[in-house]
Amino acid sequence: MFNRSKLLFFLILIPVFFACNHNEQKLIPISDLFKTPGKSFFKISPDGKYLSYLKPYKDKQNLFIQSIADGKERMATSFTDNSVREYFWTFNDQLVFNQDLSDVEEFKLYALDVKTLHIRTLMSQPAKTRMRMLNRNRLQPYMVTISMNKRNQGVFDVYHLDLRTGELTLYIANPGNITDWYSDSDGKIRLAKASDGVDETILFRKSDNAPFKPIIKNNFKNKVDPVAFTDKADVFYAQSNIGRDKMALVQINALTGKEEKVVYASPQVDITEVGYSRNRRTLEYAAWEDDKPHKKFLNADLEQVYTDMKAKLNNSVIKFIDRDTAETRYLINAYTDRDPGTYYLYERKLRKLSQLSNLNNNVRAADLCPMKPVAYKAADGTLIHGYLTLPLGKKHNDLPLVVMPHDGPADRNHWGYNAEVQFLANRGYAVFQTNYRGSTGYGKAFFSAGFKQVGGKIQSDIKDGVQWLIKQKIADPKRIAIMGYRFGGFSALYGLSFYPKLYSCAVVQSGLINYFTYLKDIPPFFKPRLQMTYEMVGNPETDADQFRAISPVFHADKIKDPLIIFQGGKDQRANISELNQFVRELQKRNVPVKYVLKENERNYFRSEHNRMDMYTEIEKFLETNLKAKH
Repeated sequence: MFNRSKLLFFLILIPVFFACNHNEQKLIPISDLFKTPGKSFFKISPDGKYLSYLKPYKDKQNLFIQSIADGKERMATSFTDNSVREYFWTFNDQLVFNQDLSDVEEFKLYALDVKTLHIRTLMSQPAKTRMRMLNRNRLQPYMVTISMNKRNQGVFDVYHLDLRTGELTLYIANPGNITDWYSDSDGKIRLAKASDGVDETILFRKSDNAPFKPIIKNNFKNKVDPVAFTDKADVFYAQSNIGRDKMALVQINALTGKEEKVVYASPQVDITEVGYSRNRRTLEYAAWEDDKPHKKFLNADLEQVYTDMKAKLNNSVIKFIDRDTAETRYLINAYTDRDPGTYYLYERKLRKLSQLSNLNNNVRAADLCPMKPVAYKAADGTLIHGYLTLPLGKKHNDLPLVVMPHDGPADRNHWGYNAEVQFLANRGYAVFQTNYRGSTGYGKAFFSAGFKQVGGKIQSDIKDGVQWLIKQKIADPKRIAIMGYRFGGFSALYGLSFYPKLYSCAVVQSGLINYFTYLKDIPPFFKPRLQMTYEMVGNPETDADQFRAISPVFHADKIKDPLIIFQGGKDQRANISELNQFVRELQKRNVPVKYVLKENERNYFRSEHNRMDMYTEIEKFLETNLKAKH
């Protein structure tokens, strides 16, 4: 339980230490802050001989391969139409990958031979096909197990894919309600999760010849997420909150579905990640995030490796990215709130750490600002956590403020480097990110407290946080903007509509403007979770009055203050004609609105040029509508 005296002491100290430091502000160019990383999405080959990564080539992400022995780099693909999007290594020195689907009429899967760089098309399917790799098998290096909605767009079956021929063999036909598949260390699917939209069921089978039998059934608020089997064939590890508020790492008997023991739990927040070695078949660590990320090691060998890395990387947060099969070489990413992150290769036998690539070497930590955890009480007494980032300089009161609600609502803000946050703080704005009720990671009671509150307590939690900052003399009440993406964009429009005296202007990126059409137009593969979404957000039929009361598209008359809207023309979750009509209605009412539609973009602007344009426009917009008011 949060100590009330500690909270009070913390709040008193806020004005004292929240300035970055007493240095003068150095303006960082937008081109430096939002450039595409030189190298990213690193992976290591199973034999530990090669590194692979994505790197821009003519404004598109392409695959590159580097030999660890001599450091020689080779360009593996040279696409200029669509970027490489996802890829994985096989056990026979091949890379399997696909491309971005925004401009294609069919889904294609490719195989690339590492030695010759020869590329083959493994399969071509309709554009709405989606695929997920489930496992690779060392005993059959030419075979991988995948799930794919080939037979029915709304149903993911399990297939064996022969990498030599591209032949797909149906392994398990989905009866229609399975949302997730889980394999053992030998690659056999032994567990599955089914959903009727509200209730979830975990099913288990002893072997490929045995039928799946239900072992655990619960409402979706009570979750069981299998991790891996133990050294026993009928016992598995899972993250579970059954019988408790917070997700814990537990051990479950697959024959009975009964929890045998709690391996590790944090009393304050959910366990959000579990490290597991498929090679050694052992648990490695449990991870969670309260104000900052933490790990509890459950394996002494990996803890020793981590301790050595930590000593070399000071106070950085270390994230394990990949490893070779022998677990002698590890890929990690180390980051802080003022460091975008650097990829390293750690060689265990030599205890050697080699820098591979910095995600952005154009920014310096000294020019950036710390992201400080904060906590405040909402009007009804609920404790809300979040983050506050203040600009450099001596002045840290009566600042122009930009509020950044996160997407979701079933998501959360994280401590760490955020280019948007640093961009805004560097321009002299305080930046406030709140994990309102309904955010994930804080337990099921806090999560479910946000159900059907997308236009209710979620928005008042954001408002209460802003008013708290005003009361603390940090924010200037006359210079407050709200800026968000997707659901954050909905919150920005909601704030401008229903709290007009609180916000001066809004920035909306791919914002949700109408809950009716948003839920009506969901992709087929999301439909098994639709009833769950109805319970969390609302049902367009039974909650029609609520949807009409909160959806911005019906409240153009309430918006008076300036806003700027960014939208991709190929965003599959947006109704562009409806958005165009909404903007026309605002213009008809003489609302100062700027609308930026990028026809070839989706919800997130992938083109570096378009991103630079967007943040240039945001900079000018906030300069005019916040700083000019001072």
